[in-house]
Amino acid sequence: MTYTHFKALHQRRQAEYLARHGHCLAERQEDSFVLTLYAIEGFYAEIWRSRGEEPILFIHVFQSSTGLSDYLRLVQLPSNL
Repeated sequence: MTYTHFKALHQRRQAEYLARHGHCLAERQEDSFVLTLYAIEGFYAEIWRSRGEEPILFIHVFQSSTGLSDYLRLVQLPSNL
């Protein structure tokens, strides 16, 4: 699926597609939100939820790797590298 096609989907369809085809990369918290990052076919999708809530507030879709900067602090490399 292309970035443009994915963005055109209804949020419910985006979530279904991510559940089936996305690769969960990381999760982080920002204020009262839980954000889950997925990689999917050359772009990224970030699911936003309120902390402790199941419903999705929105899905942020992006292509630029600059959108990954908030996740870099979560990456821990083995000490022997």
